[in-house]
Amino acid sequence: MELYLDSADIKEIEEAFKLGILTGLTTTPTFMHRHGIVNVDETIIKLSKMVPVLQIEALGDTADEIVAEAERLLGLGLSKDKTVFKIPVSNVGIQACKRLRDKGLLVNVHLVYTLNQAYMAMQAGATYVCPLVGRLQDQGMDALALVQQCIEVVQKYNYKSKIMFSSVRHAEHVRNALNLGVHTITAPWGVMKKLTENHLTKVGTDQFIEHTKLMTVKVKDVIRNLNPIVKANQSLLDAITQMNDSKLGSVTVVENDSLKVKGIFTDGDIRRTIASNGKSIKDYKMSDFQYKEPISINAEALLYEAVNVFKEKQVDNILVLENNLPVGMLDIQDFVKMGLVG
Repeated sequence: MELYLDSADIKEIEEAFKLGILTGLTTTPTFMHRHGIVNVDETIIKLSKMVPVLQIEALGDTADEIVAEAERLLGLGLSKDKTVFKIPVSNVGIQACKRLRDKGLLVNVHLVYTLNQAYMAMQAGATYVCPLVGRLQDQGMDALALVQQCIEVVQKYNYKSKIMFSSVRHAEHVRNALNLGVHTITAPWGVMKKLTENHLTKVGTDQFIEHTKLMTVKVKDVIRNLNPIVKANQSLLDAITQMNDSKLGSVTVVENDSLKVKGIFTDGDIRRTIASNGKSIKDYKMSDFQYKEPISINAEALLYEAVNVFKEKQVDNILVLENNLPVGMLDIQDFVKMGLVG
């Protein structure tokens, strides 16, 4: 099934055709007016250079005027093989369609609301016959039945016309078109870009991304730039300042004369200190505290190893070591944001 974009918005046309799968573009004077386009001819020339096939209106009160308008548009530099002239169905339109087809030009007879109209377009050799499904449904009509009838007539009488499903309002219309077996559909970008969306697909994709990160990304690749460290002879206030600056709930305490790790001091340690001792915070040195062996991980470890440590040890922060020296801290909230724990 051919897939056309129905638009006159340059930005969304550029975005949509990046997909690389679209047959072409359908547009109307109404679209151009809606987007504030004043120089229609200039826009048509621009669009013709952007898309594989361009479908544009050729309007007139008589067949002569419609044919003359199509020829005028070709005179702007449009390719006869890549331009489809859209003509509203009527006796005049049918006559113009036949004349243009006899000249080897491509024609879309549109604004089709009945099977009789579609039949006349097919008989005139229209390249495309275009029922407006959304508009018909707005009037309470069985538009899908009309489309099905058009397809059956094409097949029964071996007409060369392609049935185009147009006036698409939502993704269900695209599914309808596929089930009916139409030859082509033209849809707005708002509908088209949602055709690949599905909640279960997103869940699965997120899981794949999560698992890929776990198995390929190293701890050193996700640690924050700030590495909060205080020496044993520094004050508790220095440690609090480091915590505040790094937005982490802990700091690494090292020996005075080296980066050898003594332990980890957390915001929980601060609360316990205040609750259990009346001594002023400003009087504390980091050497006044007792430290346990810190929970740590090597900077070269993969993220899945870090996740296992968080789960097994039930901690909020993990010290990251490289050559037994502290190079940073992992915070569980960072892993929550990445969707690795939760």
